[in-house]
Amino acid sequence: QVQLVESGGGLVQPGGSLRLSCVASGRSVSGYPMGWFRQAPGKDREVIAAISRTGGKTSYADSVKGRFTIARDNTKNTVYLQMNDLKPEDTAVYYCATSDWYPLTADSLDAWGQGTLVTVSS
Repeated sequence: QVQLVESGGGLVQPGGSLRLSCVASGRSVSGYPMGWFRQAPGKDREVIAAISRTGGKTSYADSVKGRFTIARDNTKNTVYLQMNDLKPEDTAVYYCATSDWYPLTADSLDAWGQGTLVTVSS
């Protein structure tokens, strides 16, 4: 069973940047598509970025396209999310997840971590 631990969240001003990391343990995730989803209070889960097994393909939700970049390092069993030009509406708890399918959807998530809180506010 895989365990995922997200980190890197925090308070940032609008227009700022953060880099989230997700370290997997328990088994290698190199054979699985991975992604990030977020959930804001009172809102549905939103899958925002996905990356294929080798990292050769990525996809993004329209809400973050052009601002966020997903990457993975299979040698470190780690997935990253670089977030630039952050907006108040990006405030949410961010989770990384594994899936058997690419691109990830809210219904195809297999395992996820405890999340890391990102707050965008001046």
